[in-house]
Amino acid sequence: MIHEIKNPIVKHKLAQLRRKETPSRDFRALVEEIAALMVYEVGKTFETRTIEIETPIKACRVEVVDEEKFIIVPILRAGLAMANGVLKTLPNASVGYIGLYRDEKTFEPVEYYFKMPAHIDEKILIVVDPMLATGGSALAAVQLLKNHGAKKIYFLCIVSTPQGLERITAAYPDVEIYTAAIDEGLNENCYIVSGLGDAGDRIFNTL
Repeated sequence: MIHEIKNPIVKHKLAQLRRKETPSRDFRALVEEIAALMVYEVGKTFETRTIEIETPIKACRVEVVDEEKFIIVPILRAGLAMANGVLKTLPNASVGYIGLYRDEKTFEPVEYYFKMPAHIDEKILIVVDPMLATGGSALAAVQLLKNHGAKKIYFLCIVSTPQGLERITAAYPDVEIYTAAIDEGLNENCYIVSGLGDAGDRIFNTL
């Protein structure tokens, strides 16, 4: 299922993120901030459990989220900035890593790294990558995780395309996709239009 986040603060920060004049330091900070805000939207679907605590006044029953049930999975390298934002909201979550790069001739993803915490079949995975362009990297990441037993997967991206979204939902309709924007499509080099440019280069100042 696809969820386009309509929060005005997210839209405002995304506008700043898109600007070509935004320097790397600010771009990286904005990616983290947007990711943290997106988790609040995703969190509306999280289950809670009731525990008893002591306030300075008296004991009371409160609802909590089991942060330990979550694994944050950035797709390297651009996903790292989003992971930092998510971890500010769920600081006790575990972190796994998937390394993929795009073949410049075929535009298809090539895996170079995969490292996950144990028992991912019992966890809730939040996969993060700023861009969902062709959908190739997202599809490869989800397939890898499912091959290792993952059952519940959220995919968070800041900017997406109709083509990429359709590709993921067709293959894995059970994956919940959250995006801050659905752009018009791809250019001849498979970059998102209007997009952000190369998110990894802008985050790490490697332009």
